[in-house]
Amino acid sequence: MADEEKTMEEEFSYPILLADRIRKAVEEAESFKFECSEVGKQVDRLSQMLRSVIRLATNTPTLYERPVRRIISEVSRNLERALTLVRKCKRSGVFHRVVTITITSATDFRKLSSLLESSIGDVKWLLGVFDYSSPDSTGIILSLPPIASNDPILSWVWSYLAAIQMGPLSDRVEAANELASLALDNDRNKKIIVEEGGVPPLLKLLKEGASPDSQIAAATALSNLATDQERVRQIVSDLGVPIIVQVLNDSPMRVQISVANLVSRMAENDPAAQEEFAREKIIRPLVSLLSFDTFLDEPNQQPGKPTSFHSLVKINKELGGKANVGTQQNHYPHSSSSSSSLHSEGSSRGGHYKKERDNEKPEVKLQLKIHCAEALWMLSKGSISNSRRITETKGLLCLAKIIEKEKGELQLNCLMAVMEIAAAAESNADLRRAAFKTNSPAAKAIVEQLMRVIQEESSPSLQIPAIKSIGSLARTFPARETRVITPIVSQLDHKNPDVATEAAIALGKFACPENFLCVEHSKVIIEFGGITPLMRLLRANERAQLHGLILLCYLALHVGNSEGLERARSTLEGAARSSVAQHPSLRELIPKAISHLELYQAGVHSLRQSYPT
Repeated sequence: MADEEKTMEEEFSYPILLADRIRKAVEEAESFKFECSEVGKQVDRLSQMLRSVIRLATNTPTLYERPVRRIISEVSRNLERALTLVRKCKRSGVFHRVVTITITSATDFRKLSSLLESSIGDVKWLLGVFDYSSPDSTGIILSLPPIASNDPILSWVWSYLAAIQMGPLSDRVEAANELASLALDNDRNKKIIVEEGGVPPLLKLLKEGASPDSQIAAATALSNLATDQERVRQIVSDLGVPIIVQVLNDSPMRVQISVANLVSRMAENDPAAQEEFAREKIIRPLVSLLSFDTFLDEPNQQPGKPTSFHSLVKINKELGGKANVGTQQNHYPHSSSSSSSLHSEGSSRGGHYKKERDNEKPEVKLQLKIHCAEALWMLSKGSISNSRRITETKGLLCLAKIIEKEKGELQLNCLMAVMEIAAAAESNADLRRAAFKTNSPAAKAIVEQLMRVIQEESSPSLQIPAIKSIGSLARTFPARETRVITPIVSQLDHKNPDVATEAAIALGKFACPENFLCVEHSKVIIEFGGITPLMRLLRANERAQLHGLILLCYLALHVGNSEGLERARSTLEGAARSSVAQHPSLRELIPKAISHLELYQAGVHSLRQSYPT
């Protein structure tokens, strides 16, 4: 830490002082005079080069210091060795000269000469890599300094980071792209880039906005680094989150795509980053960007009361900042909204890109929406607070509309975001009551689309998150909402075991004792033919058996007098002897269900004997 706190002048003063002492010691040498003279020549050359580096360092306000400090430290160690060896050759008595000749040999000088040549090569590399002010500068230098001879990746990282901090714009873009490529190769490269101080210059390149290409290159490199919690936290600790949010607000669409992807990677790999982004109010602009160019219908509207869809259209207009009230609905939302506070930002630069955005290609607009939806998905994952923020920005309505109208990756990302929000609502009663009230237009719109996906889509990747979402919301549905249960019951017979298993899990949440309406929901499951496919599901894999048995036990406990459960007792008795029955969820549940069925079936049997037909 002490070395890092030194100024560049302080770093260089020590090796130059050593060089002066070596020069004096060479003049005083008595033995090995020729060898000492050669050392002196090497040290003089090294000293001159160090002074050139000092001039370069003091005239460069954005000097990349990491390799300078590393190389100067190594140079100082080699000069210390040189001073020690040359001083042994100093003029003195006969006995001392004999001892010196004994303990010092030409081999020592050859070793020292090699070390000094390495130092000269290192300093020469510094001059070549850092001298961007020179008219002879030829761009990024990828030569290998001796200090990094065993690790060429280190020298490449140094060269690229030096270019990002000190080079012209074209070199900075090229260097950021090269770092992005290196980071993709393996985790070791990522670690070196971060350890060598790569995050701050990349954030600076992103913030400066010298060109869209430079911002995209910086955002891509940061995204490739942000693949584990430690590196994400390094970006956060270097104050990257406010910069990222600002750039998302104030940049052309191409840049916003890369930045939204960066948000996704950081939120995916670190819960602390999720909260940091939320504090910087990134949810609202993401929802705004996702709703851009999306025409939102107005469902049946009560007189004098605007619907939520209408509110979202109004929000989009408000986000247009200085745009006229009559701006079309697909106006790009960017600037601040004083009435809704949907998106607070300190810059009006967003308006400069309006014409460019209006003329942007449809595929670019689609990519932006895909990445914004993914960012909302990752921000809401496991986060009750972020899920609440999304629902407070009318995000559910926007997600519902896109699930209805879009296909492919965008639809999937929106479904995954809804799944995470529903999971958060399942674990938090306040969020569940606030966002998924039965009379809420947003809740109705989401449920309608989830049911449509379950019934009409053929892809398990779409059906599974929709089924999970309905299951998470099981406690929000009244007893009369049988139309929500029936599509899930039909999926118990799905040819894909994962879909069928998720249907069993979802129905289990309707029928579990924690659900106040468990008895009513259990009757509906049986009434709409859930028992037969459930029995077939019990013959599938272990996971399917586990959740199928849980659901069957709930049904037996709540509707044991149903004729549909006649075979359930023998099935449960057979399952009780299997390994699946040892699962904590079933250990006590199966005996209770069997006992309940025995009581019912014994009663039915006695009644049949008393009243023969």
